[in-house]
Amino acid sequence: MTVTWTSGYDFKEALPFVEWGMKGGHRLLSPAGTLTFDRNSMCGAPARTVGWRHPGYIHTGHLKELWPDSVYTYRLGHRLPNGTHIWSRSYRFKASPYPGQDSLQRVVIFGDMGKAEADGSNEFNDFQPGSLNTTYQIIRDLENIDMVIHIGDICYANGYLSQWDQFTAQIEPIASTVPYMIGIGNHERDWPGTGSFYGNYDSGGECGVPAQTVFYTPAENRAKSWYATDYGMFRFCIANTEEDWRPGTEQYKFIEQCLSSVDRSKQPWLIFLAHRVLGYSSCTFYEEEGTFEEPMGREALQDLWQKYKVDIAFYGHVHNYERTCPVYQSQCVIEASDHYSGPFMATTHVVVGGAGAGVSDSKFTTSKISWSHYRDLDHGFVKLTALNHSSLLFQYKKSSDGNVYDHFTISRDYRDILACSIDNCPRTTLGV
Repeated sequence: MTVTWTSGYDFKEALPFVEWGMKGGHRLLSPAGTLTFDRNSMCGAPARTVGWRHPGYIHTGHLKELWPDSVYTYRLGHRLPNGTHIWSRSYRFKASPYPGQDSLQRVVIFGDMGKAEADGSNEFNDFQPGSLNTTYQIIRDLENIDMVIHIGDICYANGYLSQWDQFTAQIEPIASTVPYMIGIGNHERDWPGTGSFYGNYDSGGECGVPAQTVFYTPAENRAKSWYATDYGMFRFCIANTEEDWRPGTEQYKFIEQCLSSVDRSKQPWLIFLAHRVLGYSSCTFYEEEGTFEEPMGREALQDLWQKYKVDIAFYGHVHNYERTCPVYQSQCVIEASDHYSGPFMATTHVVVGGAGAGVSDSKFTTSKISWSHYRDLDHGFVKLTALNHSSLLFQYKKSSDGNVYDHFTISRDYRDILACSIDNCPRTTLGV
């Protein structure tokens, strides 16, 4: 487990560490590293000018050799030069299951949440009206959640650095208790002339630095921000749509490696996640582009999803909820349903970008789209529950009341994963 926190202490002023151990057991101390960034790390205004504020010092400690599914308590410490200590309050978490372990595993997924003040102050044009509702619903259900994945457009600081503190304070009850994993979106990374795939100004000059420093991810290169992470029976492949993903690129090779390297007998539930919609969306602004997707998205990746039998692909960016049928090459391979069983046929694509940001700019087309099964222009999030190696439950919940408005289940044995479907049969021989 990795623990990250922010303080006003540079490591030269006080040594950061984590005190931790099993609940009621022996206490251990783990050192923490310290990072920060300065104004010159920002790529443009307002992050480099009126939006700049020193971020403080970001400390990261790694707690290793945990017993699977065991409850640990921890607190954050700083040792001053005179030998005295400064302590945080105590927190608790449950260690992750062993990869492939057969137990109940529950993951919440959403994008584009942002932050807000409970009294409505300090928010320009009330752009993230649903973020508090989403946060509160997750906190209320936290005893029944094991992990959170926030796929981009994290806090919408857009170059005003103090808003990162506002956001992390809002999610602290969640992120201090369960793993809070992120993907990178346009409002974290994009800035002209900095190597981002899109040359717009959406990051407000941050060009990815705050997000990649404040949130630890197990990426080989945190500046690239694509990575694989396992949780029990799940394999998550988290892409970065603000970097080129097309065939021949470094990221494309990562995506194929992530999808192809999982042992589906131990981790049957293979999930792809990215911020922009690389699959399918019937939002009007994609309709105006004539694509119903991010241009060059599924054309580049659909062969991989099909070949490696990705169960579900999740996206943010579009501020609504939409679920497709199991779809390949824009055709429903089988009809959409509330229950799927037997061999894999095609990937179900889900837009879940309505966690907080305003939905008024993400309306659906009025055209009839054959692959679009369920739509909701409202704030919400998805909860995935792996019941065992053969059963997965998908639930879409509204942030306003926490109730389930769309759901489906998958029942699939390992032999069903091995079975052939369209464009994913391995070559065979006539030899005996």
